[in-house]
Amino acid sequence: MSIDTGLNGKVVIVTGAAAGIGRATALRFAQEGASVAAWDVADGQAAELTAELEAAGGKAAFRKVNVSDSADVNRAVEELTAAWGRVDVLVNNAGILRDGLLVKWKDGALTGQMSDAQFESVIDVNLKGPFLCARAVVPHMIKQGGGVILNASSVVGLYGNFGQTNYVATKAGVIGMTQVWARELGRHRIRVNAVAPGFVATEMVKQMPEKVLAAMVAKTPLGRIGEPMDIANAYVWLASSSACWITGAVFSVDGGFVAGT
Repeated sequence: MSIDTGLNGKVVIVTGAAAGIGRATALRFAQEGASVAAWDVADGQAAELTAELEAAGGKAAFRKVNVSDSADVNRAVEELTAAWGRVDVLVNNAGILRDGLLVKWKDGALTGQMSDAQFESVIDVNLKGPFLCARAVVPHMIKQGGGVILNASSVVGLYGNFGQTNYVATKAGVIGMTQVWARELGRHRIRVNAVAPGFVATEMVKQMPEKVLAAMVAKTPLGRIGEPMDIANAYVWLASSSACWITGAVFSVDGGFVAGT
């Protein structure tokens, strides 16, 4: 039996849509008949992505957008609403890693530390980016009578992770923003939720040492690393009419990883 998600014809923005979870998410919304605005700073595969989304059944447009630049975000939203008339769903997926220890200490001396640039670049994309994108789309959602904002957190935002002060700070911050926005925007019929993926087989994660990946799988009750489509399916369900009474929630989509730690 097929389920009507209510997404056919909806206008969806997916940030960080060029690869990994973002690409899978854009594809899933297209498969539901949504019009997908795919945003990313990497535009090398823009034509291929647009064709893939259209072939899946949706209307599609790619735009190069730096989510940490407020002027760029505002322009992109204005262009989109001028062309397509509305924004129904925003998926704040774009994110980067710049891992490093807070300090490195060896033989009684400081040998290294996380730099200002490492910290600030991750904050700009992972935390400021969702803020700027939400701030830009919310007035349009209010005027049209509602919408959905979905934010990418992470299981490490719930329990921390070695060598990721910057990344964990952003993913914990995203949870806090999600809960604030759910309170502020509910009266405007705007739902706001976060998804906290576990370890997913993106290019970024595949570059991790094999022994680290094996350790992650060992801690996952379902016994495997996640696939981008696992997270995309969660985003689509949370955006759908089936989740119409869910807001302010954080969904761990992690194969039980948090439960297994």
